[in-house]
Amino acid sequence: MKNEKLYKIGELAKLAGVSPRTIDYYTKMSLIEPETRSDTNYRLYSVETLNRLKRIESMKNEKYTLEEIKMNLQQWNKVSADDTVRDKLTSLQLHLDQLMKEAKELSPLIQQLKPNQVKKFARILTQPTAACIEALIVLLGKNPFS
Repeated sequence: MKNEKLYKIGELAKLAGVSPRTIDYYTKMSLIEPETRSDTNYRLYSVETLNRLKRIESMKNEKYTLEEIKMNLQQWNKVSADDTVRDKLTSLQLHLDQLMKEAKELSPLIQQLKPNQVKKFARILTQPTAACIEALIVLLGKNPFS
């Protein structure tokens, strides 16, 4: 474990704006789980758990049932628990940021293109962009074909 800040249940509850009983309940439902236990057997929760808890509360406010939230979180775990997928998504994000910078730089030149040149340029970009979006959908477990 890295030098990550860990929270006792009371600290976590205060930061998340919920009661310690809510955290107990969510733990029993397997919506969250402690990172580890202290020497004195206190449950200790990570920042990741705090973020997950905030997401749960947000979904509750959006009128999701706890069972729907649990299913959603399980689906997310399939993606976020895999370091390879996380690395790929990070890599894609960095690549996308770089492409956005380059597109900004090319914008004045693109505006000078003739309509046929713009169509050709769009066609060249559309196929790899669509493939990238499809890959993200599959990686996030939202494949419409499964």
